[in-house]
Amino acid sequence: MPIHIRAESGDIAPIVLLPGDPGRAKRVAERLQDAHCYNEFRGLAGYTGVYKGHAISVQTTGMGAPSAAIVVEELAMLGVKTVIRIGTCGGVGTDVRPGDLVIATASCPLDGTTRQYLGGDSYAPAASFRVVRALVDAAAGADVRHHAGLIATEDALYAVTPGWAETWSARGVLAQEMEASAVFTVAALRGLEAGCILTAANSAGQHERLPDDELLPAIDRMIDVALEAAVTLGA
Repeated sequence: MPIHIRAESGDIAPIVLLPGDPGRAKRVAERLQDAHCYNEFRGLAGYTGVYKGHAISVQTTGMGAPSAAIVVEELAMLGVKTVIRIGTCGGVGTDVRPGDLVIATASCPLDGTTRQYLGGDSYAPAASFRVVRALVDAAAGADVRHHAGLIATEDALYAVTPGWAETWSARGVLAQEMEASAVFTVAALRGLEAGCILTAANSAGQHERLPDDELLPAIDRMIDVALEAAVTLGA
């Protein structure tokens, strides 16, 4: 049994959705049939249930790349095959509006966790093509406004310097968040497929986000897209 996810391999489905927020994990679990909680230790709530005939789990990662890396490592120990981060982000691309979905093809590793895993080597943490395709197809099928492309993973939410968004937008980055780079890197090292779909809660560098009456429906759309993608991946 791993240190933090106190479960056995049979408790968790081969495909796992990864929100940072335990409340969001519960929101996913409410969409699953016969959902049961297999972990609550350290607030890392995890649930397994059935969606459209497919076993799916949802596992909280907590905030930041260090915590997310621990969770993906332990899921790999438990036999998981595919992980999909579902979270919020700050929009960076000029066409990314609050409430839009962003599907990551890769993440610029601006975090310390990815750097430590790689010993400082240059690397491009990327999502698995099969997962990206399933997410894009699900978003298109739901007629949800979405973007697919490059994102950036940062450690310090409130330390973004003036001009950061403009600089990284010019480099093709669509959004800024705090976990995907580590998720992609650990998944690659441990032989897992990985993906990431995000809801733009605001614009990067702005500390005000969408009000809940606008943000929560957008998060629900993201969850629905991720679940449909999971069904495709499990078929």
